[in-house]
Amino acid sequence: MGRKAKYTFGQKIKASGDYLSGKKSAKEIAQELSMGKRSEAQVRKWAKMYQAHGPDALKEKDHNASYSKEFKRKVVEEYLSGAGSVIDLQAKYGIRSSTQIRKWISKYNSHKELRDYDPHPEVYVAMAKKTTQEERKEIVQYCLNNHKDYKGTASKYGCSYSQVYGWVRNYEKKGMEGLEDRRGRRKTEEELDELELAKRRIKQLEHELLLKERENELLKKAEEFERRWLTDFQEPDKSQ
Repeated sequence: MGRKAKYTFGQKIKASGDYLSGKKSAKEIAQELSMGKRSEAQVRKWAKMYQAHGPDALKEKDHNASYSKEFKRKVVEEYLSGAGSVIDLQAKYGIRSSTQIRKWISKYNSHKELRDYDPHPEVYVAMAKKTTQEERKEIVQYCLNNHKDYKGTASKYGCSYSQVYGWVRNYEKKGMEGLEDRRGRRKTEEELDELELAKRRIKQLEHELLLKERENELLKKAEEFERRWLTDFQEPDKSQ
């Protein structure tokens, strides 16, 4: 369900035009519209969004926007690198709320995962579909040709969002090789990233350590057996 607009599209357009032309200040516009706290900042937001994306950026959407985790990370990293303020990035990308960006920044700084979001959850619970490599290629190409519309692609081909996302990511990294079905096959070291290599090395070291511990235990038992044998052999026969 869409959110009810507090200010009309026409009011936002007029306010943006008055501010950008220098006809009125943000404070004057806010007073005219009887806006509350932080109202001057809101006027400036409208103006920046209008300037960056035109009047359509000020229209109220009839549904919540969808943001991929890659998009969220891109916005956050631009902010942290000093490429723009929260308000600048909100205007640049047409994001409806600066509060949303601040939440992403907070999660990123707290080392929490930035997840994909879509207001239609059914795409995430769809059953995984069995596909051939050629079918996966067709699905990926369709998704890329439609601006990475993962949800729309999943709906069109009857597969899950996570499948489409994974295939596109693998294709971008490795081409057609990334679309091969590698289930049940152990990856070569060349196919592993740094984290996977480290995990595999740790397991190897743990296995080597376990073998070494067992070897030491056997050596100790052998030494103990030999010591006892020598002791028994060297003891004089008291019966004589």
